[in-house]
Amino acid sequence: MVKDKNFYRSLLIVAVPAAFQSLISLSVSMLDNIMVGSLGDVSLAAVSLANQATALLTFIINGLAGGSAVLVSQYWGKKDLVHTREIFGVILRFAFLVLAAVSALMFIFPQAVMRIFTTDQDMIAEGAKYVRIACLSYIFFGLANSIVAMLRWIKVVKVGLLISTISLFTNLIFNYVLIFGKLGLPAMGIQGAALATVLARMVEFGIAVYYLFYKETQLKMRLKDVLTRNKEMFSDFVKHSLPIVFGDLQWGIVGTVKVMMIGRLGVTMTSANAIADVVLSLAMVFTNGLTQGACVVIGNSVGAKEYDKTRQYSNTIQVMFAAIGVCVAALVFFTRGIPPTFYNVSDETKALASTMLAIGAFTHIGTCYHAACFVGINRGAGDGNFVVKVDLICGWLVVLPLTFLAGFVLKLPLPVVYLCTRIDQCFKWLIAFIRLRGDKWIKNVTRD
Repeated sequence: MVKDKNFYRSLLIVAVPAAFQSLISLSVSMLDNIMVGSLGDVSLAAVSLANQATALLTFIINGLAGGSAVLVSQYWGKKDLVHTREIFGVILRFAFLVLAAVSALMFIFPQAVMRIFTTDQDMIAEGAKYVRIACLSYIFFGLANSIVAMLRWIKVVKVGLLISTISLFTNLIFNYVLIFGKLGLPAMGIQGAALATVLARMVEFGIAVYYLFYKETQLKMRLKDVLTRNKEMFSDFVKHSLPIVFGDLQWGIVGTVKVMMIGRLGVTMTSANAIADVVLSLAMVFTNGLTQGACVVIGNSVGAKEYDKTRQYSNTIQVMFAAIGVCVAALVFFTRGIPPTFYNVSDETKALASTMLAIGAFTHIGTCYHAACFVGINRGAGDGNFVVKVDLICGWLVVLPLTFLAGFVLKLPLPVVYLCTRIDQCFKWLIAFIRLRGDKWIKNVTRD
Protein backbone atom coordinates (compact mmCIF):
# COMPACT_ATOMS: atom_id res chain seq x y z
CA MET A 1 0.00 0.00 0.00
CA VAL A 2 1.19 3.53 -0.85
CA LYS A 3 2.16 5.52 2.26
CA ASP A 4 2.43 8.92 0.56
CA LYS A 5 -0.37 11.13 1.90
CA ASN A 6 -0.36 13.21 -1.29
CA PHE A 7 -1.57 10.16 -3.22
CA TYR A 8 -4.65 9.75 -1.04
CA ARG A 9 -5.22 13.49 -0.98
CA SER A 10 -5.11 13.69 -4.78
CA LEU A 11 -7.38 10.67 -5.06
CA LEU A 12 -9.98 12.03 -2.67
CA ILE A 13 -9.87 15.61 -3.99
CA VAL A 14 -11.39 14.27 -7.20
CA ALA A 15 -13.26 11.25 -5.85
CA VAL A 16 -15.36 12.73 -3.05
CA PRO A 17 -16.93 15.64 -4.99
CA ALA A 18 -17.39 13.36 -8.03
CA ALA A 19 -19.12 10.75 -5.85
CA PHE A 20 -21.45 13.32 -4.31
CA GLN A 21 -22.14 14.73 -7.76
CA SER A 22 -23.08 11.26 -9.02
CA LEU A 23 -25.17 10.65 -5.91
CA ILE A 24 -27.12 13.84 -6.45
CA SER A 25 -27.58 13.09 -10.17
CA LEU A 26 -28.87 9.62 -9.38
CA SER A 27 -31.13 11.05 -6.68
CA VAL A 28 -32.66 13.19 -9.41
CA SER A 29 -33.26 10.05 -11.49
CA MET A 30 -34.75 8.24 -8.51
CA LEU A 31 -37.07 11.14 -7.72
CA ASP A 32 -38.13 11.22 -11.38
CA ASN A 33 -38.89 7.50 -11.24
CA ILE A 34 -40.83 7.78 -7.99
CA MET A 35 -42.90 10.75 -9.21
CA VAL A 36 -43.58 9.16 -12.60
CA GLY A 37 -44.17 5.81 -10.87
CA SER A 38 -47.08 7.40 -9.01
CA LEU A 39 -48.81 7.53 -12.41
CA GLY A 40 -48.74 3.70 -12.63
CA ASP A 41 -46.75 0.78 -14.04
CA VAL A 42 -47.22 1.74 -17.69
CA SER A 43 -45.95 5.30 -17.20
CA LEU A 44 -42.95 4.13 -15.19
CA ALA A 45 -42.08 1.45 -17.75
CA ALA A 46 -42.56 3.86 -20.69
CA VAL A 47 -40.32 6.55 -19.21
CA SER A 48 -37.78 3.93 -18.20
CA LEU A 49 -37.55 2.71 -21.79
CA ALA A 50 -37.57 6.25 -23.18
CA ASN A 51 -34.67 7.12 -20.90
CA GLN A 52 -32.62 4.36 -22.51
CA ALA A 53 -32.08 6.77 -25.37
CA THR A 54 -30.78 9.28 -22.83
CA ALA A 55 -28.69 6.51 -21.29
CA LEU A 56 -27.16 5.75 -24.69
CA LEU A 57 -26.33 9.41 -25.11
CA THR A 58 -24.84 9.40 -21.62
CA PHE A 59 -22.50 6.61 -22.69
CA ILE A 60 -21.30 8.83 -25.54
CA ILE A 61 -20.75 11.74 -23.15
CA ASN A 62 -19.01 9.47 -20.64
CA GLY A 63 -16.91 8.15 -23.50
CA LEU A 64 -15.88 11.69 -24.39
CA ALA A 65 -15.10 12.35 -20.73
CA GLY A 66 -13.11 9.13 -20.47
CA GLY A 67 -11.41 9.79 -23.78
CA SER A 68 -10.40 13.27 -22.69
CA ALA A 69 -9.11 11.91 -19.38
CA VAL A 70 -6.00 10.28 -20.78
CA LEU A 71 -4.91 13.38 -22.74
CA VAL A 72 -6.00 16.06 -20.25
CA SER A 73 -4.61 14.30 -17.16
CA GLN A 74 -1.29 13.44 -18.80
CA TYR A 75 -0.78 16.94 -20.26
CA TRP A 76 -1.79 18.44 -16.93
CA GLY A 77 0.72 16.15 -15.22
CA LYS A 78 3.49 17.66 -17.36
CA LYS A 79 2.07 21.20 -16.83
CA ASP A 80 1.32 21.85 -20.51
CA LEU A 81 -1.58 24.35 -20.45
CA VAL A 82 -1.59 25.08 -24.19
CA HIS A 83 -2.25 21.49 -25.23
CA THR A 84 -4.72 21.06 -22.38
CA ARG A 85 -6.82 23.97 -23.67
CA GLU A 86 -6.64 22.62 -27.21
CA ILE A 87 -7.95 19.23 -26.07
CA PHE A 88 -10.85 21.02 -24.33
CA GLY A 89 -11.71 22.68 -27.64
CA VAL A 90 -11.58 19.44 -29.65
CA ILE A 91 -13.86 17.62 -27.18
CA LEU A 92 -16.46 20.40 -27.00
CA ARG A 93 -16.69 20.78 -30.80
CA PHE A 94 -17.07 17.05 -31.31
CA ALA A 95 -19.65 16.79 -28.51
CA PHE A 96 -21.80 19.57 -29.97
CA LEU A 97 -21.97 17.94 -33.41
CA VAL A 98 -22.92 14.54 -32.01
CA LEU A 99 -25.50 15.95 -29.58
CA ALA A 100 -27.17 18.10 -32.23
CA ALA A 101 -27.52 15.14 -34.60
CA VAL A 102 -28.99 12.84 -31.92
CA SER A 103 -31.43 15.50 -30.68
CA ALA A 104 -32.73 16.12 -34.21
CA LEU A 105 -33.34 12.41 -34.85
CA MET A 106 -35.13 11.93 -31.53
CA PHE A 107 -37.36 14.96 -32.10
CA ILE A 108 -38.39 13.90 -35.60
CA PHE A 109 -38.87 10.17 -34.92
CA PRO A 110 -39.97 9.73 -31.26
CA GLN A 111 -42.29 6.77 -31.89
CA ALA A 112 -39.67 4.98 -33.97
CA VAL A 113 -37.29 5.35 -31.04
CA MET A 114 -39.80 3.75 -28.66
CA ARG A 115 -40.46 0.86 -31.06
CA ILE A 116 -36.81 -0.07 -30.73
CA PHE A 117 -37.42 -0.95 -27.09
CA THR A 118 -40.92 -2.40 -26.97
CA THR A 119 -43.90 -3.58 -29.01
CA ASP A 120 -46.44 -2.55 -26.34
CA GLN A 121 -48.55 0.21 -27.94
CA ASP A 122 -49.40 1.90 -24.64
CA MET A 123 -45.72 2.19 -23.70
CA ILE A 124 -44.86 3.42 -27.21
CA ALA A 125 -47.50 6.16 -27.07
CA GLU A 126 -46.57 7.32 -23.57
CA GLY A 127 -42.84 7.13 -24.17
CA ALA A 128 -43.03 9.09 -27.44
CA LYS A 129 -44.62 12.02 -25.59
CA TYR A 130 -41.68 12.03 -23.20
CA VAL A 131 -38.94 11.59 -25.81
CA ARG A 132 -40.01 14.45 -28.06
CA ILE A 133 -39.62 16.97 -25.24
CA ALA A 134 -36.72 15.39 -23.32
CA CYS A 135 -34.47 15.29 -26.40
CA LEU A 136 -34.34 19.11 -26.33
CA SER A 137 -32.19 18.81 -23.19
CA TYR A 138 -29.44 16.72 -24.80
CA ILE A 139 -27.18 19.50 -26.06
CA PHE A 140 -27.32 21.35 -22.72
CA PHE A 141 -26.79 18.13 -20.77
CA GLY A 142 -23.94 16.82 -22.90
CA LEU A 143 -21.91 20.02 -23.09
CA ALA A 144 -22.30 20.75 -19.37
CA ASN A 145 -21.17 17.23 -18.47
CA SER A 146 -18.22 17.41 -20.87
CA ILE A 147 -17.07 20.67 -19.30
CA VAL A 148 -17.45 19.33 -15.75
CA ALA A 149 -15.62 16.10 -16.61
CA MET A 150 -12.64 17.84 -18.22
CA LEU A 151 -12.35 20.28 -15.34
CA ARG A 152 -12.29 17.28 -13.02
CA TRP A 153 -9.20 15.91 -14.78
CA ILE A 154 -7.32 19.07 -13.79
CA LYS A 155 -8.64 18.72 -10.22
CA VAL A 156 -11.26 21.48 -10.48
CA VAL A 157 -14.17 19.69 -8.81
CA LYS A 158 -16.37 22.18 -6.98
CA VAL A 159 -18.32 23.27 -10.02
CA GLY A 160 -19.61 19.75 -10.72
CA LEU A 161 -20.93 19.40 -7.20
CA LEU A 162 -22.51 22.87 -7.37
CA ILE A 163 -24.23 22.10 -10.66
CA SER A 164 -25.60 18.77 -9.44
CA THR A 165 -26.92 20.31 -6.23
CA ILE A 166 -28.74 23.09 -8.07
CA SER A 167 -30.03 20.55 -10.61
CA LEU A 168 -31.50 18.42 -7.82
CA PHE A 169 -33.62 21.23 -6.47
CA THR A 170 -34.61 22.75 -9.81
CA ASN A 171 -35.59 19.35 -11.21
CA LEU A 172 -37.54 18.46 -8.07
CA ILE A 173 -39.46 21.73 -8.11
CA PHE A 174 -40.15 21.64 -11.86
CA ASN A 175 -41.21 17.99 -11.65
CA TYR A 176 -43.64 18.64 -8.82
CA VAL A 177 -45.18 21.68 -10.51
CA LEU A 178 -45.38 20.30 -14.05
CA ILE A 179 -46.21 16.61 -13.48
CA PHE A 180 -49.00 17.20 -10.98
CA GLY A 181 -50.16 20.67 -12.09
CA LYS A 182 -49.33 23.04 -9.23
CA LEU A 183 -49.17 26.85 -8.99
CA GLY A 184 -52.11 27.15 -11.37
CA LEU A 185 -50.45 25.16 -14.19
CA PRO A 186 -52.15 22.14 -15.82
CA ALA A 187 -51.05 18.62 -14.84
CA MET A 188 -48.81 17.44 -17.71
CA GLY A 189 -47.95 13.91 -16.49
CA ILE A 190 -44.86 12.43 -18.11
CA GLN A 191 -44.65 15.40 -20.50
CA GLY A 192 -44.20 17.56 -17.43
CA ALA A 193 -41.34 15.33 -16.29
CA ALA A 194 -39.68 15.77 -19.68
CA LEU A 195 -40.09 19.56 -19.64
CA ALA A 196 -38.71 19.70 -16.09
CA THR A 197 -35.62 17.85 -17.33
CA VAL A 198 -35.09 20.38 -20.14
CA LEU A 199 -35.32 23.35 -17.79
CA ALA A 200 -32.95 21.80 -15.24
CA ARG A 201 -30.39 20.96 -17.96
CA MET A 202 -30.47 24.55 -19.24
CA VAL A 203 -29.62 25.79 -15.76
CA GLU A 204 -26.73 23.28 -15.55
CA PHE A 205 -25.34 24.39 -18.90
CA GLY A 206 -25.44 28.08 -17.98
CA ILE A 207 -23.48 27.50 -14.77
CA ALA A 208 -20.89 25.27 -16.48
CA VAL A 209 -20.21 27.79 -19.27
CA TYR A 210 -19.96 30.70 -16.85
CA TYR A 211 -17.49 28.81 -14.68
CA LEU A 212 -15.29 27.60 -17.56
CA PHE A 213 -14.83 31.01 -19.20
CA TYR A 214 -15.15 33.46 -16.32
CA LYS A 215 -14.34 31.80 -12.98
CA GLU A 216 -11.67 29.13 -13.66
CA THR A 217 -8.26 30.78 -13.21
CA GLN A 218 -5.74 27.96 -13.70
CA LEU A 219 -6.58 26.94 -17.25
CA LYS A 220 -7.64 30.40 -18.52
CA MET A 221 -9.92 29.00 -21.21
CA ARG A 222 -11.18 31.39 -23.88
CA LEU A 223 -13.86 31.09 -26.53
CA LYS A 224 -11.28 31.11 -29.31
CA ASP A 225 -9.75 27.96 -27.78
CA VAL A 226 -13.03 26.18 -28.54
CA LEU A 227 -13.31 27.55 -32.08
CA THR A 228 -9.65 27.20 -33.17
CA ARG A 229 -8.74 23.91 -34.86
CA ASN A 230 -5.49 22.08 -34.22
CA LYS A 231 -4.74 19.14 -36.53
CA GLU A 232 -2.22 17.54 -34.18
CA MET A 233 -4.57 17.58 -31.22
CA PHE A 234 -7.44 16.30 -33.32
CA SER A 235 -5.17 13.51 -34.55
CA ASP A 236 -4.34 12.61 -30.94
CA PHE A 237 -8.04 12.71 -30.08
CA VAL A 238 -8.81 10.29 -32.91
CA LYS A 239 -5.96 7.97 -31.91
CA HIS A 240 -6.27 7.92 -28.13
CA SER A 241 -9.72 9.28 -27.21
CA LEU A 242 -12.09 8.31 -30.00
CA PRO A 243 -11.61 4.55 -29.42
CA ILE A 244 -12.75 5.10 -25.83
CA VAL A 245 -15.78 7.04 -27.08
CA PHE A 246 -16.52 4.16 -29.43
CA GLY A 247 -15.99 1.66 -26.62
CA ASP A 248 -18.43 3.41 -24.29
CA LEU A 249 -20.90 3.87 -27.13
CA GLN A 250 -20.84 0.20 -28.10
CA TRP A 251 -21.22 -0.74 -24.44
CA GLY A 252 -24.17 1.62 -24.31
CA ILE A 253 -25.62 -0.15 -27.35
CA VAL A 254 -25.15 -3.47 -25.58
CA GLY A 255 -27.11 -2.01 -22.66
CA THR A 256 -29.77 -0.75 -25.04
CA VAL A 257 -30.13 -4.17 -26.67
CA LYS A 258 -30.48 -5.73 -23.21
CA VAL A 259 -33.26 -3.26 -22.42
CA MET A 260 -34.91 -4.08 -25.76
CA MET A 261 -35.01 -7.72 -24.70
CA ILE A 262 -36.25 -6.84 -21.21
CA GLY A 263 -38.91 -4.56 -22.72
CA ARG A 264 -40.27 -7.56 -24.63
CA LEU A 265 -40.60 -9.64 -21.47
CA GLY A 266 -43.50 -7.57 -20.13
CA VAL A 267 -44.32 -4.58 -17.95
CA THR A 268 -43.40 -6.39 -14.71
CA MET A 269 -39.89 -7.22 -15.89
CA THR A 270 -39.39 -3.72 -17.32
CA SER A 271 -40.55 -1.93 -14.16
CA ALA A 272 -38.57 -4.21 -11.85
CA ASN A 273 -35.46 -3.65 -13.93
CA ALA A 274 -35.98 0.13 -13.72
CA ILE A 275 -36.07 -0.08 -9.91
CA ALA A 276 -33.05 -2.38 -9.64
CA ASP A 277 -31.07 -0.27 -12.10
CA VAL A 278 -31.44 2.90 -10.01
CA VAL A 279 -30.42 1.15 -6.79
CA LEU A 280 -27.38 -0.57 -8.34
CA SER A 281 -26.35 2.74 -9.90
CA LEU A 282 -26.50 4.30 -6.44
CA ALA A 283 -24.34 1.44 -5.17
CA MET A 284 -21.68 2.41 -7.72
CA VAL A 285 -21.65 6.11 -6.81
CA PHE A 286 -18.60 6.16 -4.56
CA THR A 287 -16.82 3.62 -6.75
CA ASN A 288 -17.35 5.78 -9.83
CA GLY A 289 -16.01 8.81 -7.98
CA LEU A 290 -12.91 6.91 -6.94
CA THR A 291 -12.32 5.60 -10.47
CA GLN A 292 -12.19 9.19 -11.68
CA GLY A 293 -9.75 10.08 -8.91
CA ALA A 294 -7.69 7.02 -9.85
CA CYS A 295 -7.67 8.08 -13.50
CA VAL A 296 -6.30 11.50 -12.55
CA VAL A 297 -3.50 10.30 -10.27
CA ILE A 298 -2.46 7.55 -12.70
CA GLY A 299 -2.58 9.93 -15.69
CA ASN A 300 -0.62 12.62 -13.87
CA SER A 301 2.11 10.15 -12.88
CA VAL A 302 2.40 8.78 -16.42
CA GLY A 303 2.48 12.30 -17.91
CA ALA A 304 5.28 13.20 -15.48
CA LYS A 305 7.08 9.93 -16.43
CA GLU A 306 7.07 8.71 -12.82
CA TYR A 307 6.38 5.11 -13.77
CA ASP A 308 7.43 3.54 -10.46
CA LYS A 309 4.78 5.63 -8.75
CA THR A 310 2.27 4.55 -11.40
CA ARG A 311 2.80 0.89 -10.51
CA GLN A 312 2.59 1.57 -6.76
CA TYR A 313 -0.59 3.60 -7.21
CA SER A 314 -2.11 0.81 -9.31
CA ASN A 315 -1.54 -1.87 -6.68
CA THR A 316 -3.00 0.26 -3.90
CA ILE A 317 -6.07 1.22 -5.94
CA GLN A 318 -6.82 -2.45 -6.69
CA VAL A 319 -6.78 -3.39 -2.99
CA MET A 320 -8.98 -0.43 -2.07
CA PHE A 321 -11.63 -1.21 -4.66
CA ALA A 322 -11.79 -4.92 -3.84
CA ALA A 323 -12.56 -4.04 -0.21
CA ILE A 324 -15.13 -1.41 -1.19
CA GLY A 325 -16.86 -3.87 -3.53
CA VAL A 326 -17.37 -6.43 -0.76
CA CYS A 327 -18.76 -3.85 1.68
CA VAL A 328 -21.18 -2.25 -0.79
CA ALA A 329 -22.37 -5.64 -2.09
CA ALA A 330 -23.24 -6.73 1.45
CA LEU A 331 -25.18 -3.49 2.03
CA VAL A 332 -27.23 -3.92 -1.15
CA PHE A 333 -27.98 -7.57 -0.38
CA PHE A 334 -29.22 -7.04 3.16
CA THR A 335 -31.38 -3.99 2.26
CA ARG A 336 -32.73 -5.34 -1.05
CA GLY A 337 -36.35 -5.43 0.11
CA ILE A 338 -36.56 -1.74 1.03
CA PRO A 339 -36.18 0.24 -2.28
CA PRO A 340 -39.14 -1.42 -4.10
CA THR A 341 -41.51 -0.25 -1.35
CA PHE A 342 -41.01 3.35 -2.47
CA TYR A 343 -42.75 2.66 -5.78
CA ASN A 344 -46.47 2.49 -6.56
CA VAL A 345 -46.17 -0.80 -8.45
CA SER A 346 -47.63 -4.29 -8.12
CA ASP A 347 -46.47 -6.77 -5.47
CA GLU A 348 -45.18 -9.00 -8.25
CA THR A 349 -42.96 -6.18 -9.54
CA LYS A 350 -41.65 -5.45 -6.03
CA ALA A 351 -40.78 -9.10 -5.43
CA LEU A 352 -38.96 -9.40 -8.75
CA ALA A 353 -37.05 -6.17 -8.13
CA SER A 354 -35.90 -7.48 -4.75
CA THR A 355 -34.63 -10.70 -6.37
CA MET A 356 -32.82 -8.69 -9.04
CA LEU A 357 -31.09 -6.65 -6.35
CA ALA A 358 -29.84 -9.85 -4.68
CA ILE A 359 -28.32 -10.91 -8.01
CA GLY A 360 -26.92 -7.42 -8.56
CA ALA A 361 -25.29 -7.47 -5.10
CA PHE A 362 -23.51 -10.72 -5.96
CA THR A 363 -22.12 -9.37 -9.24
CA HIS A 364 -21.23 -5.98 -7.75
CA ILE A 365 -17.96 -7.18 -6.22
CA GLY A 366 -16.48 -7.93 -9.64
CA THR A 367 -17.98 -4.74 -11.08
CA CYS A 368 -16.28 -2.59 -8.46
CA TYR A 369 -12.85 -4.15 -8.97
CA HIS A 370 -12.76 -4.12 -12.76
CA ALA A 371 -14.16 -0.57 -12.83
CA ALA A 372 -11.13 0.53 -10.81
CA CYS A 373 -8.80 -1.20 -13.24
CA PHE A 374 -10.41 -0.46 -16.61
CA VAL A 375 -11.92 3.00 -16.03
CA GLY A 376 -9.38 4.30 -13.52
CA ILE A 377 -5.98 2.68 -14.06
CA ASN A 378 -5.96 1.53 -17.69
CA ARG A 379 -7.55 4.65 -19.12
CA GLY A 380 -5.40 7.03 -17.10
CA ALA A 381 -2.29 5.12 -18.19
CA GLY A 382 -3.20 5.35 -21.90
CA ASP A 383 -4.36 1.72 -22.21
CA GLY A 384 -7.97 2.49 -23.14
CA ASN A 385 -7.86 0.48 -26.38
CA PHE A 386 -7.40 -2.75 -24.43
CA VAL A 387 -10.53 -1.97 -22.39
CA VAL A 388 -12.50 -1.41 -25.61
CA LYS A 389 -11.52 -4.86 -26.90
CA VAL A 390 -12.55 -6.55 -23.66
CA ASP A 391 -15.93 -4.79 -23.65
CA LEU A 392 -16.57 -5.69 -27.29
CA ILE A 393 -15.93 -9.38 -26.71
CA CYS A 394 -17.83 -9.60 -23.42
CA GLY A 395 -20.84 -7.64 -24.64
CA TRP A 396 -21.43 -9.06 -28.11
CA LEU A 397 -20.11 -12.62 -27.73
CA VAL A 398 -21.17 -13.40 -24.16
CA VAL A 399 -23.83 -11.17 -22.58
CA LEU A 400 -26.23 -10.62 -25.48
CA PRO A 401 -26.25 -14.21 -26.83
CA LEU A 402 -26.79 -15.66 -23.34
CA THR A 403 -29.57 -13.17 -22.53
CA PHE A 404 -31.38 -13.92 -25.79
CA LEU A 405 -31.00 -17.66 -25.31
CA ALA A 406 -32.28 -17.52 -21.73
CA GLY A 407 -35.20 -15.16 -22.38
CA PHE A 408 -36.55 -16.15 -25.77
CA VAL A 409 -35.29 -19.64 -26.63
CA LEU A 410 -35.17 -21.51 -23.33
CA LYS A 411 -37.70 -19.13 -21.69
CA LEU A 412 -36.00 -19.42 -18.32
CA PRO A 413 -37.34 -17.67 -15.18
CA LEU A 414 -36.96 -13.88 -15.23
CA PRO A 415 -34.30 -13.74 -12.46
CA VAL A 416 -32.12 -16.12 -14.50
CA VAL A 417 -32.52 -13.88 -17.55
CA TYR A 418 -31.48 -10.91 -15.43
CA LEU A 419 -28.37 -12.77 -14.23
CA CYS A 420 -27.41 -13.33 -17.89
CA THR A 421 -27.54 -9.57 -18.47
CA ARG A 422 -24.81 -9.18 -15.82
CA ILE A 423 -22.85 -12.39 -16.30
CA ASP A 424 -19.74 -10.58 -17.58
CA GLN A 425 -19.35 -8.89 -14.21
CA CYS A 426 -18.49 -12.31 -12.78
CA PHE A 427 -15.27 -12.74 -14.78
CA LYS A 428 -14.06 -9.37 -16.16
CA TRP A 429 -12.27 -8.72 -12.86
CA LEU A 430 -9.93 -11.63 -13.64
CA ILE A 431 -9.03 -10.16 -17.05
CA ALA A 432 -8.30 -6.81 -15.38
CA PHE A 433 -6.14 -8.45 -12.72
CA ILE A 434 -4.02 -10.33 -15.29
CA ARG A 435 -3.56 -7.23 -17.51
CA LEU A 436 -2.08 -5.18 -14.67
CA ARG A 437 0.57 -7.77 -13.75
CA GLY A 438 2.95 -6.56 -16.51
CA ASP A 439 3.93 -3.15 -17.91
CA LYS A 440 2.13 -3.14 -21.27
CA TRP A 441 -0.64 -0.94 -19.86
CA ILE A 442 1.63 2.08 -19.16
CA LYS A 443 1.62 4.32 -22.26
CA ASN A 444 2.63 7.99 -22.29
CA VAL A 445 0.58 9.62 -25.08
CA THR A 446 1.68 13.26 -24.71
CA ARG A 447 3.59 15.33 -27.31
CA ASP A 448 6.73 17.31 -26.43
